[in-house]
Amino acid sequence: MSTETIPPAADPAYPATADDDVAARPRRNAFLPALIGLVVVAAGLLLVVGGSRAPGDTSPEAGFARDMATHHAQAVEMAFAVRDASTDGPIRNLAYDIITTQSTQRGVFMGWLQQWGLDQASDRPPMAWMSGHGHGGATAQGAAQGMAQGAMPGMATPEEMDRLRAAKGRDAEILFLQLMIRHHEGGVDMARGVVRLTNRPEVRELAQHIVDGQTAEITLMKDFLRARGAEPLPSILTP
Repeated sequence: MSTETIPPAADPAYPATADDDVAARPRRNAFLPALIGLVVVAAGLLLVVGGSRAPGDTSPEAGFARDMATHHAQAVEMAFAVRDASTDGPIRNLAYDIITTQSTQRGVFMGWLQQWGLDQASDRPPMAWMSGHGHGGATAQGAAQGMAQGAMPGMATPEEMDRLRAAKGRDAEILFLQLMIRHHEGGVDMARGVVRLTNRPEVRELAQHIVDGQTAEITLMKDFLRARGAEPLPSILTP
């Protein structure tokens, strides 16, 4: 993933800074909607070939879609927080990529549920779809931490979110990177879990894309942390 800062000129979610490459902004601004459109179209085509029998309300596919939509929503909130608190180009570029990618994927999850005739919310507890199947590659400590919070693996606590919203500059960057690495580890764990449990190609395809993309971003964020003299939080994934 590129770390070159090329924010769009007219996107209110990513205001321009003095360091922006003005000449490059229109190119990315024009390309991004087309990219998002291709992702949505591809997801729609996979829905068609995914089979005629829709997953049930308690299926791994439905649980994954609902839980990952919630998981992604927090990641987007965290990315907005650091974007507003930092002037560092690569950090802001990473935040923008997380905002756009995970917002788009969240839309796909909601589209699946609608296509399957299911509600977008459920009374079932988080991660119930993994009941009896473990938590992918998560350590027992990491999984227990997620469940103790009543949330998915890797989710930030309300207190951690408050700290991130209040932080500024380098402190905000370090805290964001630490929390987002753990958050991505939880997302990778969930995606690996549904890959093992589903036979629907559209679910497997997007879940594997999440594994690959977020694993690459974890590596990048660890590099960013080292450059700031900081270390990640204890990993919730087994080696």
